[in-house]
Amino acid sequence: MTRSRTGRLGALAGAALLAFAATGAVAGQPLTVVELFTSQGCSSCPPANANLIKVRQQPGVLALSFNVTYWDYLGWKDTFGRPEFTQRQVDYEPALGHDGPFTPQVVVNGHADAVGARPGEIETLIAASHPTPGPALVLGQDKVSIGAGAAPGGHADIWLVRYDRHVVEVPVGRGENTGRTLPHANVVHSLQRLGAWAGAATTLPLPEAPGGLATAVLVQTPGGGPILAAATD
Repeated sequence: MTRSRTGRLGALAGAALLAFAATGAVAGQPLTVVELFTSQGCSSCPPANANLIKVRQQPGVLALSFNVTYWDYLGWKDTFGRPEFTQRQVDYEPALGHDGPFTPQVVVNGHADAVGARPGEIETLIAASHPTPGPALVLGQDKVSIGAGAAPGGHADIWLVRYDRHVVEVPVGRGENTGRTLPHANVVHSLQRLGAWAGAATTLPLPEAPGGLATAVLVQTPGGGPILAAATD
């Protein structure tokens, strides 16, 4: 059967939407990156976890949950915690006006933050935060392409993030949340610096993702600065 003109136009529209998705854009707008720094050993964190679950499917939002390690001494070793996630949060604090890290903390686009535990708090932060202008970013199956542009300070870091899009339930056996089963969503499993972007068009290979994990790439001003571009598969 011959496809109708309407069908062809629909297919083209679908392809355009897929192209927007590949660059991390919705209706031509940059992707908003929402990072939650949380811990299974923190009794104040479950409400923020729940709020992240609510916003993770909001159009144009990339939600990432980074579990930190500095509450492990309270008796429960966070099952998702990694030192590099803790360091990422520590790097944010000076520019955000904080003396040190705390949980829960939500950082949007690398330059605005809130506790994130109150109802609607993350949505309010998203609405008030504006992405920093950055380069075009296209995430392919085995490579990432970054367009030419102005790199603040001369260069930016390129980060590879692997995360689980599902909601997972974690029973906690010790510490402040003893006996509770805590839901987590979009949990980050690995964070790797791929290289640097200095303003010229750049293409880098992407290693294959471990089974079941999604991929995101962030272009970010060094030292916990603003996120210039983001894309997810």
